[in-house]
Amino acid sequence: MAATRVIASAGNAVSGVFLCRGQSIAAPRSLNLCFRNGRLLTQRRRLFTCNAIHNPQVQIKEEGQPESFDYRVFFVDNSGKKISPWHDIPLHLGDGVFNFIVEIPKESSAKMEVATDEVYTPIKQDTKKGKLRYYPYNINWNYGLLPQTWEDPSLANAEVEGAFGDNDPVDVVEIGESQGKIGQVMKVKPLAALAMIDEGELDWKIVAISLDDPRASLVNDVDDVEKHFPGTLTAIRDWFRDYKIPDGKPANRFGLGNKPADKDYALKVITETNEAWAKLVRRSIPSGELSLV
Repeated sequence: MAATRVIASAGNAVSGVFLCRGQSIAAPRSLNLCFRNGRLLTQRRRLFTCNAIHNPQVQIKEEGQPESFDYRVFFVDNSGKKISPWHDIPLHLGDGVFNFIVEIPKESSAKMEVATDEVYTPIKQDTKKGKLRYYPYNINWNYGLLPQTWEDPSLANAEVEGAFGDNDPVDVVEIGESQGKIGQVMKVKPLAALAMIDEGELDWKIVAISLDDPRASLVNDVDDVEKHFPGTLTAIRDWFRDYKIPDGKPANRFGLGNKPADKDYALKVITETNEAWAKLVRRSIPSGELSLV
């Protein structure tokens, strides 16, 4: 029997009114994780619920064992119903602040991602040729997605070499000092955008920082990143440029002059991809194999 665990989700309060397949839903939520001796609690072959300080209404439910083909991290509401981290967690929190869902914690290498083609879009470890996928080296930042965004594969971006979207939510690279946890929801503010071109597809990387980071108040745009996190933008670009080379693939490329765009441009990308997601869930655009549940 596959192991099942229920843990409270990590992060900050998730709140706001958001589109959920045609409905506006007021959803104040607090998210926390359970730890013991600094480690995430796991249990084998039994169900348990952690007591959390804020009595969260959204929890993380793990099914299967980590680093296995059947491992899934689901989001569930306070009634125990599964919800989608892609579709049901709100994007906007107001005042230029957004929810960010951690898929891959910093200093780890398992390639975790939201399964956009599975019901309730749980987080799972990606596979290739029958094997679990790992990066060739650790990623140095928290990495994940902006909910309620979508890079439309039928839309050519005239500003980035006419590249088409990669059919996924928008990726976020969160540069704060704390290591996130799989499924953690962070409040972040965008700072810059990198237009990565991966095998001809446009794969935006929004550089952001958690509002809980000690230096968050110091960084509000791309120039601030270089001032307070010197070398970080170059390191992010080089990491994503080169990570496929050990597997024998060519380096990824970057549009927009190979440079990070500023905060305003990042916000434009977020707005456009949020609009594309809204069309997707309204079924104005064919969904193909994507799950809209």
